[in-house]
Amino acid sequence: MHCPFCGAEDTQVKDSRPTEEGAAIRRRRACNNCGARFTTFERVQLRELTVVKENGKREPFDRDKLARSLNISLRKRQVDPERIERLINSIIRRMESTGDSDVPSKRIGELVMDGLSTLDPVAYVRFASVYRNFREARDFEDFVGTLGDRDDN
Repeated sequence: MHCPFCGAEDTQVKDSRPTEEGAAIRRRRACNNCGARFTTFERVQLRELTVVKENGKREPFDRDKLARSLNISLRKRQVDPERIERLINSIIRRMESTGDSDVPSKRIGELVMDGLSTLDPVAYVRFASVYRNFREARDFEDFVGTLGDRDDN
Protein backbone atom coordinates (compact mmCIF):
# COMPACT_ATOMS: atom_id res chain seq x y z
CA MET A 1 0.00 0.00 0.00
CA HIS A 2 1.42 3.37 -1.03
CA CYS A 3 1.77 6.08 1.60
CA PRO A 4 -0.68 8.91 0.77
CA PHE A 5 1.78 11.44 2.19
CA CYS A 6 5.14 10.61 0.60
CA GLY A 7 4.21 7.93 -1.97
CA ALA A 8 6.55 5.30 -0.54
CA GLU A 9 5.54 1.68 -1.16
CA ASP A 10 6.84 0.37 2.16
CA THR A 11 4.02 0.71 4.69
CA GLN A 12 3.35 -1.50 7.66
CA VAL A 13 0.05 -2.65 9.14
CA LYS A 14 -0.04 -1.72 12.84
CA ASP A 15 -3.57 -2.83 13.68
CA SER A 16 -6.45 -4.62 11.92
CA ARG A 17 -9.99 -4.98 13.12
CA PRO A 18 -13.40 -5.74 11.61
CA THR A 19 -15.84 -2.86 11.16
CA GLU A 20 -19.32 -2.36 9.74
CA GLU A 21 -20.57 -5.56 11.34
CA GLY A 22 -17.82 -7.62 9.72
CA ALA A 23 -18.37 -6.21 6.23
CA ALA A 24 -14.96 -4.49 6.15
CA ILE A 25 -11.52 -4.62 7.73
CA ARG A 26 -10.06 -1.39 9.10
CA ARG A 27 -6.27 -1.29 8.99
CA ARG A 28 -4.09 1.28 10.73
CA ARG A 29 -0.85 1.66 8.79
CA ALA A 30 2.45 3.44 9.28
CA CYS A 31 4.86 4.55 6.58
CA ASN A 32 8.40 3.28 7.14
CA ASN A 33 9.75 6.17 5.07
CA CYS A 34 8.11 9.31 6.54
CA GLY A 35 6.50 7.88 9.71
CA ALA A 36 2.99 9.07 8.80
CA ARG A 37 0.02 7.02 10.00
CA PHE A 38 -3.15 6.44 8.00
CA THR A 39 -6.18 4.16 7.83
CA THR A 40 -7.30 1.89 5.00
CA PHE A 41 -10.45 -0.19 4.60
CA GLU A 42 -10.78 -3.53 2.86
CA ARG A 43 -14.25 -4.47 1.59
CA VAL A 44 -15.76 -7.22 -0.50
CA GLN A 45 -16.56 -6.08 -4.02
CA LEU A 46 -18.97 -8.30 -5.90
CA ARG A 47 -18.42 -6.75 -9.33
CA GLU A 48 -16.91 -3.71 -10.99
CA LEU A 49 -19.66 -1.13 -11.32
CA THR A 50 -19.76 1.38 -14.15
CA VAL A 51 -21.80 4.58 -13.94
CA VAL A 52 -23.66 5.47 -17.13
CA LYS A 53 -24.27 9.23 -17.23
CA GLU A 54 -27.29 10.91 -18.84
CA ASN A 55 -25.13 11.87 -21.87
CA GLY A 56 -24.02 8.24 -22.34
CA LYS A 57 -20.55 8.79 -20.90
CA ARG A 58 -19.33 5.88 -18.79
CA GLU A 59 -17.00 6.00 -15.80
CA PRO A 60 -16.01 3.58 -13.05
CA PHE A 61 -18.13 3.83 -9.92
CA ASP A 62 -16.28 5.77 -7.21
CA ARG A 63 -17.30 4.96 -3.63
CA ASP A 64 -15.46 8.04 -2.35
CA LYS A 65 -17.46 10.29 -4.69
CA LEU A 66 -20.68 8.86 -3.26
CA ALA A 67 -19.40 9.42 0.28
CA ARG A 68 -18.39 13.02 -0.51
CA SER A 69 -21.81 13.74 -1.98
CA LEU A 70 -23.56 12.38 1.10
CA ASN A 71 -21.23 14.23 3.45
CA ILE A 72 -21.93 17.53 1.66
CA SER A 73 -25.67 16.98 2.13
CA LEU A 74 -25.12 16.01 5.77
CA ARG A 75 -22.69 18.83 6.63
CA LYS A 76 -23.38 20.25 10.11
CA ARG A 77 -26.10 17.67 10.72
CA GLN A 78 -25.94 15.48 13.82
CA VAL A 79 -25.82 12.10 12.08
CA ASP A 80 -23.64 9.31 13.41
CA PRO A 81 -20.83 8.53 10.91
CA GLU A 82 -21.60 4.82 11.34
CA ARG A 83 -25.13 5.41 10.01
CA ILE A 84 -23.68 7.24 6.99
CA GLU A 85 -21.32 4.34 6.35
CA ARG A 86 -24.21 1.87 6.58
CA LEU A 87 -26.17 3.95 4.07
CA ILE A 88 -23.23 3.98 1.63
CA ASN A 89 -22.84 0.20 1.98
CA SER A 90 -26.58 -0.30 1.49
CA ILE A 91 -26.61 1.80 -1.70
CA ILE A 92 -23.65 -0.15 -3.10
CA ARG A 93 -25.19 -3.52 -2.19
CA ARG A 94 -28.43 -2.52 -3.92
CA MET A 95 -26.52 -1.55 -7.07
CA GLU A 96 -24.49 -4.78 -7.02
CA SER A 97 -27.56 -6.95 -6.40
CA THR A 98 -29.17 -5.99 -9.71
CA GLY A 99 -26.77 -8.32 -11.55
CA ASP A 100 -25.89 -5.58 -14.02
CA SER A 101 -22.51 -3.88 -13.78
CA ASP A 102 -23.80 -0.79 -15.65
CA VAL A 103 -25.66 1.53 -13.30
CA PRO A 104 -27.44 4.64 -14.63
CA SER A 105 -26.46 7.77 -12.69
CA LYS A 106 -30.16 8.46 -12.27
CA ARG A 107 -30.54 5.17 -10.35
CA ILE A 108 -27.73 6.16 -7.98
CA GLY A 109 -29.46 9.50 -7.36
CA GLU A 110 -32.73 7.71 -6.60
CA LEU A 111 -30.99 5.35 -4.16
CA VAL A 112 -29.37 8.31 -2.39
CA MET A 113 -32.68 10.18 -2.22
CA ASP A 114 -34.37 7.08 -0.82
CA GLY A 115 -31.67 6.62 1.84
CA LEU A 116 -31.53 10.28 2.86
CA SER A 117 -35.31 10.50 3.16
CA THR A 118 -35.15 8.19 6.16
CA LEU A 119 -31.76 9.28 7.50
CA ASP A 120 -32.14 13.08 7.72
CA PRO A 121 -34.89 15.28 6.25
CA VAL A 122 -32.68 18.37 5.89
CA ALA A 123 -29.96 16.44 4.06
CA TYR A 124 -32.71 14.96 1.89
CA VAL A 125 -33.86 18.44 0.81
CA ARG A 126 -30.26 19.60 0.31
CA PHE A 127 -29.46 16.65 -1.94
CA ALA A 128 -32.76 17.02 -3.80
CA SER A 129 -31.98 20.67 -4.54
CA VAL A 130 -28.89 19.63 -6.50
CA TYR A 131 -30.18 16.32 -7.87
CA ARG A 132 -33.43 17.83 -9.13
CA ASN A 133 -31.73 21.08 -10.15
CA PHE A 134 -33.80 23.57 -8.13
CA ARG A 135 -33.59 27.00 -9.77
CA GLU A 136 -35.58 29.21 -7.42
CA ALA A 137 -37.12 29.31 -3.95
CA ARG A 138 -40.44 28.10 -5.33
CA ASP A 139 -38.79 24.79 -6.25
CA PHE A 140 -37.90 24.28 -2.57
CA GLU A 141 -41.43 25.18 -1.50
CA ASP A 142 -42.97 22.72 -3.94
CA PHE A 143 -40.60 19.93 -2.91
CA VAL A 144 -41.02 20.50 0.83
CA GLY A 145 -44.78 20.55 0.25
CA THR A 146 -44.56 17.01 -1.12
CA LEU A 147 -42.81 15.92 2.09
CA GLY A 148 -45.91 16.83 4.09
CA ASP A 149 -48.03 14.79 1.67
CA ARG A 150 -45.83 11.76 2.31
CA ASP A 151 -46.22 12.10 6.09
CA ASP A 152 -50.02 12.15 5.81
CA ASN A 153 -50.12 8.68 4.23
